[in-house]
Amino acid sequence: MTWEREREEVLRTARLLLEKGLVVGSGGNVSRRLPAKERDLLAITPNRRYYEDLQPSDIPVIDFEAEPVEGELAPSTEALLHIGIYRARKDVGAVIHTHSTFASVLAVARLEIPPILDEQVIHLGGEVKVAKYAPPGSEELVQNALEALEERDAVLLANHGVVGVGRDLREALTVCEMVEKMAQAYLLARLLGRVNPLPPEVIEAEKAIFKLLQTAKEEK
Repeated sequence: MTWEREREEVLRTARLLLEKGLVVGSGGNVSRRLPAKERDLLAITPNRRYYEDLQPSDIPVIDFEAEPVEGELAPSTEALLHIGIYRARKDVGAVIHTHSTFASVLAVARLEIPPILDEQVIHLGGEVKVAKYAPPGSEELVQNALEALEERDAVLLANHGVVGVGRDLREALTVCEMVEKMAQAYLLARLLGRVNPLPPEVIEAEKAIFKLLQTAKEEK
């Protein structure tokens, strides 16, 4: 089997989504770029399959036209979203889409997460915006997600869930976990009746740190 290690990593990460309560059943999807010389490729979880029933060989490999390269199962219906992010963001090596509870609440309410905690700005790039609604798997969803994501590492999909990106799968998973934490903190603060964003000068300084960290990652 080609790319055995990389496909195993995708499957292992998908199972972690279940263990951490970020998805239910066969929900969500996970992908990573693959080392390839002739054309851009990715390994992505298959459509509507329970992760605990899969083997690494069941993880489809597709190109950036969503054409199959290896594996018999159909890729996730969100394959175009993953491809769109990889095309737009050369710094991204992994994409994860989850349906975590608190972040999904904000996605349904269409409330972005303002910059409320230091780690949010330093590690995610600032506020987590909500992409305009579009049907799952559509080109419109890809464009809306990219518009809201920009150079940050997370975006909420209206009435849907979360997308987190990273240099690798571990980083993308951490982003998704962090968004869920920020969503919970934001919602609880709203219930208390007061949300105090970080001071503007702090946000500006910490966004600069985020950019420096991104540059350092790209140089490695």
